[in-house]
Amino acid sequence: MSEAIDNKYKKVAKILTSVPGGFPHPVSDTLLAILKHAIAEENLNFLMTFKKNISQSMEQLKESSGLTEEEILEKADALAKKGVIFNQPSSSGVMVFRLLPVGRQFEYTFMQKLEKTKENMELSELFHKLNQEVEDLIQKNYDRFIPGFSKMPPVDRTVPILKNRATGNDLNIIVNEELRVPEQVVIPTQKVEELINKFDDIAVGHCYCRQHKEFLGDPCKQFDLTPSCFTLGKSARHTSNHGFSKLVSKEEALEILKKIEDAGLVHKAYHLHSDTSKEEVAICNCCSCCCLTARDCLIFPVANATNYLASIDQDLCIGCGTCVEKCYSKAIFLNDDNKAERIEEYCVGCGVCAYFCPENAISLIEGQRIVRLNPPRKQ
Repeated sequence: MSEAIDNKYKKVAKILTSVPGGFPHPVSDTLLAILKHAIAEENLNFLMTFKKNISQSMEQLKESSGLTEEEILEKADALAKKGVIFNQPSSSGVMVFRLLPVGRQFEYTFMQKLEKTKENMELSELFHKLNQEVEDLIQKNYDRFIPGFSKMPPVDRTVPILKNRATGNDLNIIVNEELRVPEQVVIPTQKVEELINKFDDIAVGHCYCRQHKEFLGDPCKQFDLTPSCFTLGKSARHTSNHGFSKLVSKEEALEILKKIEDAGLVHKAYHLHSDTSKEEVAICNCCSCCCLTARDCLIFPVANATNYLASIDQDLCIGCGTCVEKCYSKAIFLNDDNKAERIEEYCVGCGVCAYFCPENAISLIEGQRIVRLNPPRKQ
């Protein structure tokens, strides 16, 4: 490959790493190798036309790229199938072509069912190496990144389980009387069933974190590698159109979600532009052993929006340790009296502990919170 082509890949890498919604990635040989898998040489000039405007209409692209409509559609479709471009109509019906951050290429690649071919195994190792490079970047600049992170908005929102598995009854919800929520604040849907019923288009694909770990020889300990993460609305149409997922009915989605809850996974809703006042675009169902937002797997800081906090009734608790085992964020431990205790700053209010508690000893305190988890600092 010529030096001129290499330089073009570097320019495209700088554009993609600057797209909002991603996390800082070093423009390294690893990232460039990933992009060479995803982007054919003949599409580099097309991507460079997005440098000043990462979201363009067909008319804008015709002017900025000098290509015909047919050429643009062909290139955009090829790049969309690699998770580089999002091509869907806007709410007004205008087709929009928008660059996706580098992280989305990882997600879309491993959301589809992959065979363990030489190319896919190589990609898996490359993304693993890129994660290590991001972790090194965070660790080397820990004092600079972490303070700034305290001002960042949440990247996802916990949608809790609101029933107890043993009894089938709704959980006891305790209203936090001290919390004053302004009347103009709209609380997003808190029940996953209601969230599913909001959308006509629902698609399911593999959890990219679990499939990636499977390729690395470290399969999930909580859930089999089956389709388990959802895209909704426009995102469902995009991911299904390009082979990352398949469309399912609401009934099929709810059946999958019941299996997910029985496995102890956590529902995480993602909103457009990470803004909980905007419509949901996806529901991830996260485990504690593979997913990068889980406390045991953190390589970069995460912020989670939640409307609940677990509350443990010490009189009812028998110290069985079920909640300790099931806790996604390792927020619960058994104290010296062999009773479960919860660490507030780690609790994402997912309700998994309450769902599995055989004594129905756990309630949820209602009240909007942001939970911020930092990766441990390594010496």
